Amino acid sequence: MDALPASQLLPTIQAAVTPVILISGMGLLLLTMTNRMGRIMDRTRDYAAQIRQSAAGEREHLEAMLESTWRRAKIVRLALTFATSSMLMSAALVIVIFLGVVLQRDLGGLMLALFVAAILLLIAALLAFLRDVFVSLSALRVEVQRARELS
Repeated sequence: MDALPASQLLPTIQAAVTPVILISGMGLLLLTMTNRMGRIMDRTRDYAAQIRQSAAGEREHLEAMLESTWRRAKIVRLALTFATSSMLMSAALVIVIFLGVVLQRDLGGLMLALFVAAILLLIAALLAFLRDVFVSLSALRVEVQRARELS
């Protein structure tokens, strides 16, 4: 196989930068999501410990809050799955871009499919993340109402 001239590789490298930027941005989003998941897990452990030590009247409220954190954990897990899948599609896109040049094949259809899949998965991740924000605000509203009732 003949070596590819730089004039042919440079545009390929430039084309591969877009999915790499997407991967970089997704990395920051994943960091945010994993931090959120960690906080949800900590909160779940706290509620579980409080339930074991609570009186009957308090137990019902704590169980509702525990259920809410469990629901949030499943939503964030879904968001993380979508975000990671988007990153995988972007990484595969970089490989396909280079394979197309090296093998001198037109892989435009596959490139388009991978790019669209990466963007759709990113949108799904953001929607799931947004859903978690709404669920957490709903749980916060319950906490505020409970505090008002007890005071």
